[in-house]
Amino acid sequence: MLLALDTATEMISLALHNGNRLLAENTWQMTSSATAELAPAVQDLLERAGVAPSALEAVGVCVGPGIYTDLRAGVAFAKGLAVGSDLPIIGVTTLDILAYAAPYHQGALVAAIPVGRSRVAVGRYQWRKGQWVVRGEPALMTWESLLNSLDGPAVLTGELDAEGADLLQSVEVSKLNLTVAPAAHRLRRAGYLAELAWSRLKARKETFPAADLQPLILKLETKAEPA
Repeated sequence: MLLALDTATEMISLALHNGNRLLAENTWQMTSSATAELAPAVQDLLERAGVAPSALEAVGVCVGPGIYTDLRAGVAFAKGLAVGSDLPIIGVTTLDILAYAAPYHQGALVAAIPVGRSRVAVGRYQWRKGQWVVRGEPALMTWESLLNSLDGPAVLTGELDAEGADLLQSVEVSKLNLTVAPAAHRLRRAGYLAELAWSRLKARKETFPAADLQPLILKLETKAEPA
């Protein structure tokens, strides 16, 4: 049994996966803070699914990019659970979760997450062998620089803050060959995170020690670096 949790932004998502199917999932917008809401929500999810904490075999967690405070709260909670129960912990990026959920389409896939201060974490993907494969390192941009960087047909997935939504409404996206994915496709769900974590765990190419897991923090116009 794997518990997956994502607190990278104001949207929190939790899921339980037994390796064959998704047993439970809950996604909502925070009303207070990840620190306050996460622990009782995990307990409630386990109880509703009839799963004892002792039945957990692994933890999957979103490592970002994201909003610094909320992201670190989720990573810290996941590491504490993994260390306390001696469980492997699998970190998956925010952008990879979004790409995994996106259906096939022609052109590129651009995944974006607002991270505060009018900046957006951006990942670019291309379709290869039946899946979206990351193209290059994630980057920290503004919404305007993201739109200016488009070099061909693309679909945008991820979260739109007010600034991004206003900009997209003010430009003719058709001239940019850009399509904004439906809101349901752009929702970051822990069920997708759980499936990605399970696939990596099953491959057993890593040991997944909790001590090595760190949030993914991007610096402006640089490659990703651990916090």
